[in-house]
Formats: sequence, structure tokens, C-alpha cells
Amino acid sequence: MARERREIRRIESAAARQVTFSKRRRGLFKKAEELAVLCDADVALVVFSATGRLSQFASSSVNDIVDKYSTHSKNLGKSHQQPSIDLNVEQSKYSGLNEQLAEETNGLRQMRGEDLEGLSVEELHRMERKLEAGLHRVISTKDQLFMQQIGELLQKGTQLEDENRRLKEQKISSLKTGSRLNL
Repeated sequence: MARERREIRRIESAAARQVTFSKRRRGLFKKAEELAVLCDADVALVVFSATGRLSQFASSSVNDIVDKYSTHSKNLGKSHQQPSIDLNVEQSKYSGLNEQLAEETNGLRQMRGEDLEGLSVEELHRMERKLEAGLHRVISTKDQLFMQQIGELLQKGTQLEDENRRLKEQKISSLKTGSRLNL
């Protein structure tokens, strides 16, 4: 025989309300205990009656579970809030870097003689001075490399001359010793 479903609404009679509370509280505690045992879960249940009477169930200790909940909810709040702040910072950095990249790319194009429309005479003079300074640095670096290579080649030439002189002396010395042996 099936039970009749009861409409969920406030029970007007205080006595009936207390009896229903007592029965349902027992059922609720039984379900909490089953959940703790079957699933090896930490379960805490705290219920206050209409009269203010406290009823509680815990699979371990209510205080331990409440502390665990507090710690978890604090960390959860931080983890949800922190990525949002970090994301805003990263987006701001990204936007700044994108703007900087666009400016540098535009400047590079202008240095190559592209996209010069809209530049004032003063900006063109400034760009000309930058190009001349850059050209001067390139020529200076090239000259330094040439001088370095010339120095290395002169040193190599001196070493080869010394080696050639040493080999000639060695050959003359061996010829003198060889002619003495022939006599």
C-alpha cells in the first residue's frame, strides 16, 4: 500500500508541526548517516527547530567539518576572484604590448620608406637624422670588422713568412749536412 503524497506547505497546528519535524528530522539524519557510510563522505547536518532547539549529526566532528568548509569556501572565493584580477592584468599587458608592436611595426615600415603619408616635415627630418645615424653606425661597424680582418691577415702573413724562413733555414741546414756526408 503506497503512501499518499502530501502537499508541501506550512503546517498550521503547532503540535502537528512538531510531530512532523521530529519524524522528518529522524529521516534526514538517517539519510545523512547512510551517505557518510556508503560514500565515505564527511557529512555534517545542523538543524534548528521552530522553538530554537539544536539538532546535529556529523560523520566525524561538526567542528572539524565546519572548519574544513570555512577553509574551502575562503580558498574557493580567492580562486574565483584571483583569476579574474590576473586576467585583467594580463589583458592590460597584452593590449599595451599590441599597441607597442603596432607602433614599432609602423616605425619600421616608415624607416623602409613605406607609409610616409601624413608625416610632417619635422617628422621626416627626424627620421632622416635617425637613418643617417644608423648608416654611420653600420659604416663604423663595417670599418672595424675590415680593420680586424686586415690585422688578422697581416698576423697570418707574418706567421707564414716566419714559417717559410724557418723551413728555408732547415733545408739549407739539411743540404749542408747532406753534402758533408757525400764527401
